[in-house]
Amino acid sequence: MSSTALGHDERLPLYQRLRDEMLAKIAAGEWLPGEAIPTEAELTRQYGVAVGTVRKAVETLVAEGLLLRAQGRGTFVRRPNFDGSLFRFFRQVNASGQPQVPESRILDCRLAPADAAAGQALKLADGEQCVHLQRLRLVDGRPLFHERIWLPASRFEALLDVAPADFPQLLYPFYEQHCGQRIASAQETLTVSAADDELAATLDVACGSPAVAIERTALGYDRTPLEYRLSRAAAENFRYQVDIS
Repeated sequence: MSSTALGHDERLPLYQRLRDEMLAKIAAGEWLPGEAIPTEAELTRQYGVAVGTVRKAVETLVAEGLLLRAQGRGTFVRRPNFDGSLFRFFRQVNASGQPQVPESRILDCRLAPADAAAGQALKLADGEQCVHLQRLRLVDGRPLFHERIWLPASRFEALLDVAPADFPQLLYPFYEQHCGQRIASAQETLTVSAADDELAATLDVACGSPAVAIERTALGYDRTPLEYRLSRAAAENFRYQVDIS
């Protein structure tokens, strides 16, 4: 295959056009998360470009966090781990001092129009329908977080056929398995406010007590917004930790 078959704007550098072609394969599911991509030699033959062009395209995707090099094993489509992000802000440990991973429980799954924040984050038209999930995150049976999750119905409608009790603990692998939608990255914003009546009742805290909210917009490999999530918790469980070296 010649380089002209890359099918992108020829004004772009060749490595950029190859990078875009490789990204399209990841976004389409031809190269799956956790799997090795073809070798440099195979990509060179496939696209009819120099090995330096292949190397630069791969390095660009590695720098963007979409590919991962494993010494002696090859280059893999990166599967991000998002669940650790909560532990940057909240610390729950057992009697031995070991971190406790919250249990997840879906309370409700229904079709609903996006609210203003979700619509803006997901770049939806006014009134566009979403699959709306409500979820609790619990530790030792005690609610720690209340979450509202919005997903574009055009991509996630299949979730409406899943009973709340049948949702697994981890949602992102389930999105991939059940709807063919793969989450690649996310943007998070943390704010502090007061617990409203709903959150106070859910978490068994005083109305008006300090609460922390984490807004997350999760993106596909092609940077399409796929999920908007609002996670709220009592501020008494909040901590911020960063390692500086």
